[in-house]
Amino acid sequence: MTIKVVLGVTFGVYLTLSATRPMISLYAASLGANTLDVGLLASLYALLPLLLAMHVGKLSDVIGDRLPVVIGSAGIAIGLILPFAIQSLWALYLTQIIVGVSQLLCMVSVQNLIGKISTVENRDHQFAIFTLSASVGNLIGPVCGGYLADQYSYAVAFLVAGVAGVVPVLLGFFLPSIKGGTKSLVKQSSVLYFLKNPSIRRAMVTSALVLYSRDIFIVYFPLFASEAGLSVSTIGWIISIQAFAQIVVRFLLARLCDMFGRNVVLFVSILTAGAAFLLMPMTTETWVLGLLSGLMGLGLGCGQPLSISTTYSASPKDRTGEVLGLRLAVNRFSQLLAPVFFGVLGASGGLVLVFYVSGVFLMGGAWLSRDREAA
Repeated sequence: MTIKVVLGVTFGVYLTLSATRPMISLYAASLGANTLDVGLLASLYALLPLLLAMHVGKLSDVIGDRLPVVIGSAGIAIGLILPFAIQSLWALYLTQIIVGVSQLLCMVSVQNLIGKISTVENRDHQFAIFTLSASVGNLIGPVCGGYLADQYSYAVAFLVAGVAGVVPVLLGFFLPSIKGGTKSLVKQSSVLYFLKNPSIRRAMVTSALVLYSRDIFIVYFPLFASEAGLSVSTIGWIISIQAFAQIVVRFLLARLCDMFGRNVVLFVSILTAGAAFLLMPMTTETWVLGLLSGLMGLGLGCGQPLSISTTYSASPKDRTGEVLGLRLAVNRFSQLLAPVFFGVLGASGGLVLVFYVSGVFLMGGAWLSRDREAA
């Protein structure tokens, strides 16, 4: 029963977020924002979570997971309604801050809870199912948001997503509140202690590569596609194809890891995503963009479940929330710097340069973070 509630919360959160995140850059552009403004918007989403992630993880270990999930889900709903109530650029900035912190509260606690209720034998599977439910939300959300924006307005798309966000809040009350065990002797100031573990280190690098790449795609692809003449609903469909590809690869993830080993699967998957990024700006054909989006989804779909599972399994058992928080802090650090960097890059060299450089970063990062001993 617990895992079903967890999946329901995860699906609801990612459905509402993915319905609006591709709209952020387009809505901002309609309000007069330039490419650099869009990059700053995307970075605000990661700013406070970067600073608060480990503290949220500690909170989850101490008080349990139910309350942070309820508060986080409620914050997402409120944050998404704000751009409907106040239709200005500063409201979008505020929305990014609120939603970023709220998603952090919700997802650290949900991931920690999954780890607590799983066993060593089924942990990879449980986290794969968790990310699968997120992918289903990411599949449906952009299509719904795109049609709402096309038929009505960006503001209405945010309103509907915010109202739908009430469902995860209600589901959160049905979660158990499992607290961490007795504290170990690891010092409280222990970031370097955790990062000395090579498994945790590789998992965090992989996760950061995947998360920043997906964010860059969601933020800058709508601008690139809009310049190419694609409608908002078509852009939503192309983004949803990526989520569908992630669903497919996550169904096959356990079998792929059994056949080739998780390190090989991670390495090849990130290389594949990097290649898709490099090819993306070379065409404006809708069906080719959809194909490349799917290829990118196949590549990015493996990284998240494997990195979460590895991080949890390698953590001290009474500090799992804290280490999962550290993982999200690393993610948010990449999501904070990358949009600003690529915003400057896009403003000076054009949007196509964003895709070329991001593709090179992905492929280079995959090579540098590979497990050399396993290889």
